[in-house]
This record gives sequence, C-alpha cells and structure tokens, in this order.
Amino acid sequence: MPTPITDRAVTPMPPPGSASGPGAAVITDPAELRRSSDHARAGAMTVGLVPTMGALHAGHRSLIRRARAECDRVAVSIFVNPTQFGPGEDYQRYPRAFAADLTLCAEEDVDLVYAPSVETMYPDGFATRVRVTGPVTETLEGAFRPGHFEGVATVVAKLLSAARPDRAYFGQKDAQQCALIRRLVCDLDLGTEIVVCPTVRDPDGLAISSRNAYLSPEARRQALAIPRGLAAACAAYRRGERDATTLIHFAAERLADSPDLVVDYIAAVDADTFESVGSLNDRCEITIAARIFGTRLIDGVVPGAEEGLAVGDRGVDPSGP
Repeated sequence: MPTPITDRAVTPMPPPGSASGPGAAVITDPAELRRSSDHARAGAMTVGLVPTMGALHAGHRSLIRRARAECDRVAVSIFVNPTQFGPGEDYQRYPRAFAADLTLCAEEDVDLVYAPSVETMYPDGFATRVRVTGPVTETLEGAFRPGHFEGVATVVAKLLSAARPDRAYFGQKDAQQCALIRRLVCDLDLGTEIVVCPTVRDPDGLAISSRNAYLSPEARRQALAIPRGLAAACAAYRRGERDATTLIHFAAERLADSPDLVVDYIAAVDADTFESVGSLNDRCEITIAARIFGTRLIDGVVPGAEEGLAVGDRGVDPSGP
C-alpha cells in the first residue's frame, strides 16, 4: 500500500498569483480554482481541465490542444500525487520541471495553471479515500500496484470537484486509468465529460511518457519491443484474427526480442471493464506493462481503432525492423 502522506517529501510550489506568461496565471488554492470556473460558466463559457503530474511533453501538449479546440477556457493542473505511488516507487525522483511546464502552457495559450502543494491537497487530518471496485481497479495495474488506483481516484475526484470542468482530458496510453475515471465520474454523478485522446508516440514508436527520461539509449532500444509487439497484434487483427491468446502470442514474440525487458503482463481486455476477453472486437484493448533496467513502462492499443498504431504525426508502423 502507498506509504503515509506525512512520510513523503514536499515539493515547493510557486507562490499564488505568479504568472506563466501572457494569459496564463498560476494558482494554488482550490477555492480560487472553483471561483475561476464558476466565473467562466457564469459567462456561458465552457471549461476544460487537463490533469497532469507535470514534466509536460508532446503527449500533454496534444491534450491541451484538444481542450483548447473544444473549450472556451483551459486549465492545466500540475501535481505529483504522492498517494498513487507505492513504497519503493519513483515518487522522489519523478521528473519535475515546473518552469518548463509553465513555458509550454504559455505556448499553448492555457488560461490557468493549478499547482497545489501536498499540504493543500492533503492537509492535516485528511481522512478520505475514493475507491472504485471491480476488475477495472483490481486487475493488471491494480494487481501490480496495490493502492495506486485508490490514490488516482482520490486525486481526480478532488481535482474535478475543485475545477468543475465541462470536460477533462486524458491520454489513451493510461487506458486502465481512463476506464477507472469514467466509472468514477458516472457513479458519482460528477457531470464532467471524460475525453480520451490518442497516444502520442515518438518517431521510433515509443509512447511518450515522462518516465522515458529515465531510459538510457540501450534501454530505449529494447523498450521499442513494446510498440512493436502491439503493432504485430494489430496487424494480425486487421488480417482477421480475433482470438485473444493468438494476438497476445504475436505481441509476446516481439517482446522476447529484448532480453532485458521484464514483462509484467500482456492482456486482452474489455476497454470499459478491463475484464479479460477470449475473443476481441473493436471495443477491446491489448495492453502491456514491462520493466527495462528499473523503469516501468505501460502501453496499449485498441486494435479496431481506425488509426491503428499511429506513431507521432507520421503514421509510422513500428512493427518493422
């Protein structure tokens, strides 16, 4: 289970009222965030929220751009949430690049950056946890990272409560997290539309992640077996294969090409419930988690999606050599 909040180091956050650039302000108080959203809605404006843990990259940029295209006002939250990290995980060394994050937000015309401290999110006496039950939180990532999804559900519930957005934007790479959040929003009648955006990939096929910063050149080279495995499964699906065991086998063959890659799981699941399936359809997901030299990576794809396994903006198929 995650270690107590009080045992965690606290990362200093910027003072209230500091600016990230023209049109973007940094706030740290949830009441101020709520007032800003209420003011926007009073003016008949829609609000989009992009929740992040910072170390913003091209994947986050794509979420912000989608929000900017669909909403009148866009807020980005930056908070490395201690309650979703377990003992021995990378909370302390998780990439933090707040100044660069503010620059990116200014470049993308973000209206507001919400950057609360740990003490603000989890003050003394905080005693509430949000727990979603069932396969969506108890299998795969839920099994390998006990307590992780409880931390995710709690922080997302707090962010949505404070921001009251019309829409919130998440990346498809974290598909199980997205399924959890859809369930949370539905069950608690939160009224926010959850928008899941396609995974953004580097030209070599690797899904963009803040944790990619940990990878040495050799680790990255071997990690490419993950998108190649997914591409192999997608290619078989396009040829008409639907048997889950067979599709997983195609992916596993590619993963075996990297001798130092330790696979936690390869699974074929229903995209909403994350229950295992024996035969895939266009609403199913193939998902992989693996570790390379101490860095844990996750990736996944809906084989029936029209875009297939897109890589960056170029549509490169990483199944090749």
